[in-house]
Amino acid sequence: MSHEEFPTEEPAVVTVGLLYANGPLHIGHLRGYISGDAYARALRTLGQETAFVSGSDMHGTPVAVNAAEAGTSPEEYALDWHEQNEAIYPEFGIDFDRYGHTRTDTNVSLTREFVRTADEGGHIHEKAIEVAWDPERDQPLPDRYVEGTCPYCGAHARGDECDEGCGRHLEPGEIIDPVSVLSGNPAEYRTREHKFLKLSDFQEYLSGFLDRLEGTDNAKNQPREWVEGTLEDWCITRDLDWGIDYPGDDGEDLVLYVWVDAPIEYVSATIEYAKSEDVEFDWERVWNGNGEIVHIIGQDIIQHHTVFWPALLRANDYAEPRAIVAHGFVTLDGKGLSTSRNRAVWADEYLETGFHPDLLRYYVVTATGIERDMDFSWERFAERVNGELVGTLGNFCYRSLLFAHRN
Repeated sequence: MSHEEFPTEEPAVVTVGLLYANGPLHIGHLRGYISGDAYARALRTLGQETAFVSGSDMHGTPVAVNAAEAGTSPEEYALDWHEQNEAIYPEFGIDFDRYGHTRTDTNVSLTREFVRTADEGGHIHEKAIEVAWDPERDQPLPDRYVEGTCPYCGAHARGDECDEGCGRHLEPGEIIDPVSVLSGNPAEYRTREHKFLKLSDFQEYLSGFLDRLEGTDNAKNQPREWVEGTLEDWCITRDLDWGIDYPGDDGEDLVLYVWVDAPIEYVSATIEYAKSEDVEFDWERVWNGNGEIVHIIGQDIIQHHTVFWPALLRANDYAEPRAIVAHGFVTLDGKGLSTSRNRAVWADEYLETGFHPDLLRYYVVTATGIERDMDFSWERFAERVNGELVGTLGNFCYRSLLFAHRN
């Protein structure tokens, strides 16, 4: 990439974080997607050749758990939500050049190629670890199939993330006092062989990458504790039926961790866009050359995009991101969004009210700085629309047009 002011001579790819295909869209999702769309439009306005891509995250335990509860297969369940959400984006003016998903042939093939190359480069090794196990069901409990206590802050946590406390990513075997989500009974730990990416191989590179990285301060500063400390290797496989199979005979009973194939979809979506009819976009100039890659993500997935993802790119000699923009959380009247408690502004319900989507777009991009949390309330929404769009902007347009008409 150039690190020059936009527009540059190199093509750009703007991405937004992949959404799990396991439920409806709400304002928390729309904040990132609207911001990404606005940024891509801004680059094009400057004259920058830009592709805006993303996709649905089809794999992982969130999808598998919800599919089981719905009485359907994970693939059917995820594809249904992918199609529903994909249809809503244009309603909010979110104009993706390509919105794919992680189950496409392109992404499955490219993911296996990424992992195979990293393995051949000596960056993957096998290690025996303790994994949570449900003795009643006699099956492993990866990620969100298990809950317990965070070993870092003591809060209640899911198996892959301390979602109610410090927000840290948790590796298999770390959670304390594990409980099976399937049976509700205490889980036990059993020894299993899993594959690990040697993040320590990339420690010096990652430190330099953070020095070069553009974007928001939280994205550049939050991962430094990880990168400048003891960088533990990253477990990239899971005991799960739903996912992309690990390439190679020695990992035939394992699938890849969802955070391996998810960001690779950024590349796959760019390839699929470039191969579209009547499209002239050189995806290799971006991902294998000096293109401008900009990720717009939620602050809860910073380390995935600033540690795991660039290490995987480096292992495959792909280009690194130029910038990572991490936006704050969205709250509703001061309370956190909760899908289980139906505490959210749902995208489809907003449209059903008859409000114009541009009103929400305006609120999202102007309510607060991108790094700060955004608190939504219908009262503030009405004040912003009536006071600024109708009052200030509307009055300006009326006076300007009246002046032009008279003169």
